[in-house]
Amino acid sequence: MAVYAIGDVQGCFDELQALLELIHFSPADDRVWFAGDLVNRGPQSLQTLRFIRDLGDSAVSVLGNHDLHLIAMSLGHKLSDDDHTLDAILAAPDRDELIHWLRQQPLLHHDATLGFTMIHAGLPPQWDLPLAQHCAHEVEAVLRSDKLPDFIEHMYGNKPKLWSSELSGWARLRFIINCLTRLRFCDADGRLRLKYKGPPGSQPPESLPWFELPGRKSRDMNIVFGHWSTLGPCSVPGVYPLDTACLWGGELTALRIDSTPQWFRLPCAGQQVPG
Repeated sequence: MAVYAIGDVQGCFDELQALLELIHFSPADDRVWFAGDLVNRGPQSLQTLRFIRDLGDSAVSVLGNHDLHLIAMSLGHKLSDDDHTLDAILAAPDRDELIHWLRQQPLLHHDATLGFTMIHAGLPPQWDLPLAQHCAHEVEAVLRSDKLPDFIEHMYGNKPKLWSSELSGWARLRFIINCLTRLRFCDADGRLRLKYKGPPGSQPPESLPWFELPGRKSRDMNIVFGHWSTLGPCSVPGVYPLDTACLWGGELTALRIDSTPQWFRLPCAGQQVPG
């Protein structure tokens, strides 16, 4: 059985099918992990969501920020960014089933046998694997509960910026969500620098990519993640970025993780123009 991890699809359904053909993926024999952002901005978010849902036990997906946007919009929350392609899902006859399925997906997936952990964005330097798992479970429980509408009302925002075990309530849950679905840069103390979204080198000098912070407690983990389409190649041990900007005309990437890691890249025509 082969196990592959795939970066942000974002509704690029045709490209996903081409990549699965390239790696000779067989749902009966293989498994595929999706690093979140299954939907939005690409042209076929509905087809993508249905396809991945229908893979059943052959697939694992973590939630990304765009997946959370879809959940929020299904509850009537209006995004500040109108550049979305989620209307087909929201108008679909199976909309409620798709949203229910999405709400059951984790924010972090760990496979002890393979020795790999998947998230969408990043981890603050204070979190080791057990703490990251615990924090992810806190938010997952709310996403699957009748507290979801209240949570969505408090989910958006950039504060608090620094982890503390004393954080509680909506502030704690917002910090967790921001790490797992939005994080790129931190300062030396681990404060989230969420407004910086460019490639490494574009941020202020006091900030670093989250995986480059000295003393990061997750440095012994093998982590696959998406979210950062401008990141580029990474040489940090145990760090495997998967978002290679398929949506923007880059590549859709798969990484085989059940043996010596092996990369597969599909060049993409691009569905949107950056900027």
